Amino acid sequence: MRIAQIAPLHEAVPPKLYGGTERVVSFLTEELVNLGHDVTLFASGDSVTEANLHACWPRALRLDPAIRDPIAPHMLMMEQVAQRLDQFDVLHFHMDYWPFTHFSRQSVPYVTTMHGRLDLPELQPVFDAFPGVPVVSISDSQRRPLQRANFVRTVLHGLPEKLLTPQGNPDGSDRTYLAFLGRICPEKGVDKAIRIARAVGIPLKIAAKVDKVDAEYFETVIRPMLGQGVELIGEINDGQKAAFLSGARGLLMPIDWPEPFGLVMIEAMACGTPVIAFNRGSVPEVIEDGLTGLIVEDETSAIGAIARLHTLKPAAIRTRFERRFTARRMANDYLSIYRQLAVQHRPNLRLVSGD
Repeated sequence: MRIAQIAPLHEAVPPKLYGGTERVVSFLTEELVNLGHDVTLFASGDSVTEANLHACWPRALRLDPAIRDPIAPHMLMMEQVAQRLDQFDVLHFHMDYWPFTHFSRQSVPYVTTMHGRLDLPELQPVFDAFPGVPVVSISDSQRRPLQRANFVRTVLHGLPEKLLTPQGNPDGSDRTYLAFLGRICPEKGVDKAIRIARAVGIPLKIAAKVDKVDAEYFETVIRPMLGQGVELIGEINDGQKAAFLSGARGLLMPIDWPEPFGLVMIEAMACGTPVIAFNRGSVPEVIEDGLTGLIVEDETSAIGAIARLHTLKPAAIRTRFERRFTARRMANDYLSIYRQLAVQHRPNLRLVSGD
């Protein structure tokens, strides 16, 4: 198939450091290329891909200090996609509701994966205005606030099978600390992770970024809690994650929001590292309680769960990752959606094996 992947321009594809959506777009794009499809990636010019790259802006907007209006480059990208419609069998957007107005009036089928939270009251009127637009959720829990949206499927994220692998002793005997990975902000619960680690007397290593909007939270809440067994490493890239996660007894995810997916959970699973996560959002769909992690309700139950981490075996966790969360599985799930949309749009279209 001729497939267009349209990514946000805030980060490169893949991102140099933090960036969940752009990372998933990269994994999907490369796997579709590996499966033999003709893929064009609309993204920033500093993106790296085996697909055909259409650079819609010279570099990621987060790294461009001259950018004051991020909407303008995205509007330009929408127009560039529209000018090439006849080159594609299907368009796959990763930009929330941005394409709804323009591309609902075009002749090429498209689908949008919703990557963010959907429990915002201003979203329902938008989806009510476009009841037929096909959208994909990244967990079943994510879609619950928008009961009337046209969700065609839930597709759980996946990682390249060999991107992250367990390091060190197979039995996990050399795992010495607890880990936090991602972004420092109130809803991710970094302060809770620190209190949990301190309560059980196990060192905590924090590999995370701080956005400008969360700078005050970091300075007033988190920075005073550092030290005494709590180490801030900062942002890390994919090349550093395997060692970081494989050295941890467990990944702490004490979230205080309806997490749409939580890519860090499957990154930990790829390294054979169990996850202790609060029972919010997608967590019960990703973590198999007692097998790949422990699902808890609050700090007190998380503290108690630490003592059970040793019962979760790295090899078993890795096996579950390989069965449930590879990029190949994710790509095949999306391909089934693309084919369905293409045939619905052109009833006489015949797709041969491999298309």
